[in-house]
Amino acid sequence: MEQEVGLIGFGEAGSTFALAGDWAAAAHVYDAKTDGATTRDAMLAAYAQAGVLPARFMEDALDGVDLVLSLVTADQALAVAEAAAALMTPGALFCDMNSVAPQTKQAAARAIEAAGGHYVDGAVMAPVDPARLNVPLLLSGEKAQLAEARLRALGFARMRVVGADVGRASSIKMIRSVMVKGIEALTAECVLAAAQADVLDEVLASLDASEKAQPWDARADYNLDRMLVHGTRRAAEMEEVVRTLEGLGTGAAMTRGTVARQRAIGALGVKAVPEGLGAKIGVIASDDASAKAGVMGFLGRA
Repeated sequence: MEQEVGLIGFGEAGSTFALAGDWAAAAHVYDAKTDGATTRDAMLAAYAQAGVLPARFMEDALDGVDLVLSLVTADQALAVAEAAAALMTPGALFCDMNSVAPQTKQAAARAIEAAGGHYVDGAVMAPVDPARLNVPLLLSGEKAQLAEARLRALGFARMRVVGADVGRASSIKMIRSVMVKGIEALTAECVLAAAQADVLDEVLASLDASEKAQPWDARADYNLDRMLVHGTRRAAEMEEVVRTLEGLGTGAAMTRGTVARQRAIGALGVKAVPEGLGAKIGVIASDDASAKAGVMGFLGRA
């Protein structure tokens, strides 16, 4: 029998997963955008196009289901878990697949488990597009093995249980993000300065000479693309990385800088990201008011 799923959040990840499998018709979906007068119609249209079961309120998505997937923005993950705790069917599995700190996951787990649910820490370890249900997932928590089986029945193909402790999966993702998203931020700092000094080609050639895995102009172009498109969301995720590192007592100076850089570039609000590294640098370093307040203000040049 096809399992009913409560899906909280219908952004990139939630919609991609529901559409990639054959379980959209069994997905009871709630997204907070249905609460907003300016976003409700678009969200309801997205539900209809995907063929999922629309939920006007969160309780409608969770009523009677024993598997819940939470796929919301990092800053809403804990609040969603706390709200869901009071609405879930006793004994239901709550798979928190959001990009937040292990401490945030542990706080969410306390809320879910106090209400009689079972909490599983899930970490999505790569972009959901184009991987879709083949995206690698890490799972941890006492019910992680059960969650793996339930998710496999939905079509998820690349999962690994990494322990029984809530927070272990997210620790791996958060600490890995220090490097992955930190490199993006360092890329922006490097190529903006190189362009300003008119030495961009020389700097990129020097980097190419030291590492041949991918030309650095392509890598820099890709990194700036990710920041222009996802900088605001990534800044929220990286704030959770700061919390992770502070919990470990190892310091987070560079990661705090990554938060600021990602947020500044994301705040430019570029709707159509231009093709090519030079064009992206031009957008970020332009003299318009938003760029000066966001990016150049961060650089101390406003």
